[in-house]
Amino acid sequence: MESVWTIVAYFAAGILVVNVILAGFVVFFERRNPASSWAWLLVLLFIPVFGFLVYMIFGRNGKRERMFLEKAEYDREVYYTYLLQDERSVGRVKEQKAIIEKGGRLIEAEYLTDLAYLHINSGSWMTFNNRVTRFCTGKEKFEALVRDIRAAKHFIHLEYYIWRGDELGRRLVDELTKKAAEGVEVRLLYDGMGNSRLPKNFFSKLHDAGGFTAAFLPPFMVRLNYRNHRKLCIIDGTVGYIGGFNVGDEYLGVVKRYGPWRDTHLRFEGDAIDQMQIRFIKDWNFTTRYGAVALEQRYFPLRQQFDGVKTQIVSSGPDTKWRNVQNGYFKMMNEAEDHIYLTTPYFVPDDSIFEALRVAALSGLDVRILIPGNPDHFFVYWASMSYLGQLLEAGVRCYQYEKGFIHAKCLCIDGKMASVGTANMDIRSFDLNFEVNAFLYDAALTKTLEQDFLRDLQSSVEITKEWYYRRKWWFKVKESVARLISPML
Repeated sequence: MESVWTIVAYFAAGILVVNVILAGFVVFFERRNPASSWAWLLVLLFIPVFGFLVYMIFGRNGKRERMFLEKAEYDREVYYTYLLQDERSVGRVKEQKAIIEKGGRLIEAEYLTDLAYLHINSGSWMTFNNRVTRFCTGKEKFEALVRDIRAAKHFIHLEYYIWRGDELGRRLVDELTKKAAEGVEVRLLYDGMGNSRLPKNFFSKLHDAGGFTAAFLPPFMVRLNYRNHRKLCIIDGTVGYIGGFNVGDEYLGVVKRYGPWRDTHLRFEGDAIDQMQIRFIKDWNFTTRYGAVALEQRYFPLRQQFDGVKTQIVSSGPDTKWRNVQNGYFKMMNEAEDHIYLTTPYFVPDDSIFEALRVAALSGLDVRILIPGNPDHFFVYWASMSYLGQLLEAGVRCYQYEKGFIHAKCLCIDGKMASVGTANMDIRSFDLNFEVNAFLYDAALTKTLEQDFLRDLQSSVEITKEWYYRRKWWFKVKESVARLISPML
């Protein structure tokens, strides 16, 4: 009997030693944000065995994954190869360099320093000749997408985080299958984890017709983190889509659990499409082994030049050196002089974003944040409420959308510039997911997006300080727990 207890004691001591070593690794080698490090230390030290398994699944830093380092290097090669072989892009870069060297910060419909930051650090040059249509409902967006698919003559490239095997998913596959049978090049990239429940033969008809599909990081290849959250569609190099809608019936607002679905998506005509196309080629070639899609001129057709919506398409994720989308958000908030309107389904900001919003409110700016009142992830909702509670003290006005589920990721500044895309205002989007946003420098479009925001507030309930102070004890406990481990979310 004594020997059994001796074995148990040695086993417990071994687990303790392993946890101490792993904790040291987290602190000294991962170079995490201190808040994230402390959260993981709590898990590792207080839940020894299970905590280790959770860390191995969710915790390791993707920035240090060799495959992401290789992807980042490959992405740079694609970008510079494109610049060198396309005379138009060389001219664009010279124009951007001249603008940046003149100083950056201008006002109204001109350039802000956000332009300079994103150009210098993410390779996202400004494009000028863009016509942009914005969609707020899935019905509008997908009817337009189907029309564009049917009009395609050369190629259709799609990249989506979620592609459901439901009515909408089947309808779009049928449309793509018809085009592939006509000889149109069809390539569909979907996230491996986000679509892990799709039937294995779901795309068989498309494959038989000559179309191609690929799963970005299937679950057996990588841990549950590092999902491709990007949503892009490029058709013939003349039309491009970017925004928040995935492919599924819930995005049409017909799934009872969520009710009416409110989102924001953009349809582009213009040179911004080239940046979407480059993004797709980088991600497709990483998934299907490098070189599968070449940088051919047919993917980058000549377009009419005119004065349109000034746009940068900005990517970030484990395959970029900097948190480009997050830093773009931060720059925009710091540029604000009158108001900041933010819509996000998940609000778990890091310290920089949190302080930017708080300082803006303390400086007298009109700062408003809109989140869902019918959340799809309650744990994230409780964490969001803890951050919003602190911002209320600084004068930020916070709202819950009650008309269904709001999934839009939209930031508007002063009626002058905006960002719409796939990145939520949370740590996961900033550091773990592959994201892409359109940064828009156009007063008319920004004011349209702001009108959408103000209209959404009419279907929302304001979170007042009085309400927040009266919340139940069990709500406070959920908030505290969620806030404590929110750096791991």
